[in-house]
Amino acid sequence: MTSKGTNFASQMTRMALRRPLATAVISPRLFGSPEKASRYSYQQLEEETEILARGLLEIGIAPGVRSIFMIRPGFEFFGLAFALLKAGGVLVGVDPGMGRRSLTQCLREAAPQAFIGVPAAHVFRRMFGWAKDTLQILVSTSSRRAGRGGLVTLSALRELGRGSNQSLPDLSGGDPAIIAFTSGSTGPPKGAVYSHALLNAQVEALRDTFGIEEGERDLVTFPHFALFAPGLGATVAPARMDFARPGRAIPSWIVRDLRDLRITNLFASPALLSRIARYGSERGIQLPDLRRVVSAGAPVPAEVVSRIRAMMEGGTVYTPYGATEALPVTCITGEEILTETQARTEDGGGICVGRPVRGIELRVIRITDRPIEVWSDDLEVPAGEIGEIAVAGAVVSPTYFNRAEATAQAKIAAGGKQFHRMGDLGTLDSDGRLWFCGRKNQRVSAPGAEYYTIPVEAVFNSHPDVLRSALVGVRDDAGHRRPVLCVQLRKRVSASRWAAIRRDLLARAAERPGTTAIQDILRRRRFPVDRRHNAKIIREDLAVWAERHLR
Repeated sequence: MTSKGTNFASQMTRMALRRPLATAVISPRLFGSPEKASRYSYQQLEEETEILARGLLEIGIAPGVRSIFMIRPGFEFFGLAFALLKAGGVLVGVDPGMGRRSLTQCLREAAPQAFIGVPAAHVFRRMFGWAKDTLQILVSTSSRRAGRGGLVTLSALRELGRGSNQSLPDLSGGDPAIIAFTSGSTGPPKGAVYSHALLNAQVEALRDTFGIEEGERDLVTFPHFALFAPGLGATVAPARMDFARPGRAIPSWIVRDLRDLRITNLFASPALLSRIARYGSERGIQLPDLRRVVSAGAPVPAEVVSRIRAMMEGGTVYTPYGATEALPVTCITGEEILTETQARTEDGGGICVGRPVRGIELRVIRITDRPIEVWSDDLEVPAGEIGEIAVAGAVVSPTYFNRAEATAQAKIAAGGKQFHRMGDLGTLDSDGRLWFCGRKNQRVSAPGAEYYTIPVEAVFNSHPDVLRSALVGVRDDAGHRRPVLCVQLRKRVSASRWAAIRRDLLARAAERPGTTAIQDILRRRRFPVDRRHNAKIIREDLAVWAERHLR
């Protein structure tokens, strides 16, 4: 076991030394029962990564080589991912669910030299010409002994590793480990650069924030978070679902995995959590082993939080706030939401996302769309005023890959540190809690007033017949933008009731100063949402639809 201490893979190596026979990975068959799952110990995982890392070095994946990584979570996923990190390679994380156009752009921008993927991923690579101008090394998880078209198979890689005399490289904490692309739900996807030191800091932040202990069992529903589980000493079990479409997961399968595998920790997008909550609530399901549920990526409705808490026996629901570039930033529990903050949310105060986690410096600065090169204290707005959220800390990515302009737009130099502008709006209360008010680029700037998505929408989302709403800006005949509300009704609500519901919503709008200007309320059967979480509303698309509808 030779992984160097600063390498993120050393987190898993330390667990292998301390708990060699403990189960690291459970790989259930997609259509099989959890009882038929294969189990792999930390010692097996460590041995696999050592062999594969040397094999990767033999075929030219040396420190700094960028490698596209497209493998479904399971033993092969963890074996190859940690092997790549041990070899010093840079894992390029792209989400196949972001759509072909965005995916092609990300792969071109990353300029990868290697492609590690399942056979189907290589089929699509050839079909769409992904990164064809830069790729030199191709690795497939195919079980065949010999690969085709220059592919190195997993069995061949193991043979090379077993016969290799390569020494694993000694990396510094500042060396790049991962390029993680943003979802692109509110703009072009950008690759946030993670160093080994940043990943190590994230493991510590997750352990400290959520109290995760060694020996817990984690059900993976979001692959981006899967790599943290071995470093936390948890047994990781990939859920039986399509990870690119969490909003379409079969809740009975997820619940069965939670029960049969005695899962203690679950991270789930709000869309998936909503399906689990509804399914469990309707059937009175209890999950006594589940200690912790974590949901992020979009606001989590209080109704979902309440239902999930009812399914747990003393467990805790957490809704942290963060982004690909900085995670975690703040955190709040479901209990605090339901007992302390929800009333203010429904009254248009924004969504409380809690206090900054340990090690995070958080500021709220005045709203501007221009770059800010150097920090000054007069950038901050008074407590209670809405501004842009800016954060600094060890878990914050310092740069975007090959995106100098985007980096300059998002970063503020502050002496020996750097603040990242989240692109989100919020306000701090007198207790130091952050209230999220929506994306900066989705605010509606009308003559004499600014409207922020989350505070406005919450006023209408509390209506019993409304599933969700979305504030968008539409240009009038004079060229000014005006606020327009789009509404999606609950499934059980008949469309024939829309006229009455619309009157109710207009009455609500007239009751509050922040919503009196809303005169146009449109019904839409389904909202466009992001591909990664299936939960973030793509208001840009809704704005185009609304403007066309109002002509």
